[in-house]
Amino acid sequence: MIKWTTPTRRSILQQPVTLIALAWLALVGIGIILAPLLFPSGPMVIDTSNKLLPPGASHLLGTDSLGRDVLTRLLWGGRQTLGMGLMALSITIGLGLPAGLIGGAFGGQTEAVLMRLVDALLAFPGLLLAMVVVSLLGRGTGPISIAVGLAAVPAYARMAYSIAKEVQTQPYVEAAQSVGCTPWRILFRHILPNAAPSLITYAATRLGRILLHGAAFNFLGLGVRPGAPEWGMLLAGGQRYLRDAPWISTCPGLALTLTVLAANLVGDGLQETLRPH
Repeated sequence: MIKWTTPTRRSILQQPVTLIALAWLALVGIGIILAPLLFPSGPMVIDTSNKLLPPGASHLLGTDSLGRDVLTRLLWGGRQTLGMGLMALSITIGLGLPAGLIGGAFGGQTEAVLMRLVDALLAFPGLLLAMVVVSLLGRGTGPISIAVGLAAVPAYARMAYSIAKEVQTQPYVEAAQSVGCTPWRILFRHILPNAAPSLITYAATRLGRILLHGAAFNFLGLGVRPGAPEWGMLLAGGQRYLRDAPWISTCPGLALTLTVLAANLVGDGLQETLRPH
């Protein structure tokens, strides 16, 4: 006879992979915060006498084609890359969360209008939407953050809507409706607290995609100014030297890959931790 068991929560401390991911994110965060103290001269110092040096004692990650230290540019570039990602994620949550929750909680005409708008945005290619925003606002970290954040709003709104509709079918919500609670009270008292774990998890995994999209725009030359220390731009700057100096592109590529992977792993860990009994 098969015995079915209900999955239980697991603390973050019981998840070694999640702890490693958190440690990497903490290391990256500390590095980019301390970058001005560790390398006060900044990432733009040119030294042509030391160009294309391999990793060594004087330059731990080598130098680029202009003699600039790769480690310095990597840490300074992380400030732009992660700052852009967090700003874009804030825009995504700030716009997508209310639209999805209000549509799911209120129903009727409110749901119809909000969800049809979200469906229209989902049908519009996110990359094309972001390119339109960048063309209107210009180049820079701010416009890229707005563009990538807006492109991710429809997916997050649809996720919030689906979770809100699922929570709304629970008996405690039906009981609140039967005693005359307003939709706003039900939204803030019942739907939002019970939807929060899934929404937090989805936001953590969404951060990885946002980082990739932002770096892709900069790699294509549609974001920050050429030569700026940003991970996508560093990847683009080293592609001409992949055979002779692979460390120029390899280091920012690994940093971006590991950071995105860590964000996804943390999202999975949060799902395990916040899973309802």
